[in-house]
Amino acid sequence: MYILKKHILLGVLMMFCMIVKAEDPGTKFDPQRFQVALEQFIVKEACLSPQESAQFFPLYREMQNKQRAIFVQMRGLRHVDTRDDKASMDAIHKQDELELQMKKIQQTYHNKFMKVIPAGKVFLVIRAEEKFHRQAFRRAFDRR
Repeated sequence: MYILKKHILLGVLMMFCMIVKAEDPGTKFDPQRFQVALEQFIVKEACLSPQESAQFFPLYREMQNKQRAIFVQMRGLRHVDTRDDKASMDAIHKQDELELQMKKIQQTYHNKFMKVIPAGKVFLVIRAEEKFHRQAFRRAFDRR
């Protein structure tokens, strides 16, 4: 359960970082530049060859698109009136359901990744993604 929460927290942080300004306070966030930087970081950290990258990143982007759809639904839960116990209970159940869906997406795509690159490199990709998002999150708050 700890790992599930850790991955979900990192995913939420990733989406938060995508909203936060990128390089300096005067520059708007550029999602394409963020994606390129993320992919370059993953390639370097996981030592992906050009052939592995060509097979891996289309699947990775597909997974990210599915995750974004879940994040949009999660973001909608921010507006629940916490004074309304019924609405709060429904939001808790929905949040739990969405977190499980997120984990299922990750599990499905991790299995797909292991069909195109070795499991050791998939593990390095997962760690690299977490590291990249932690660094981006830290940089975003260091600028404030």
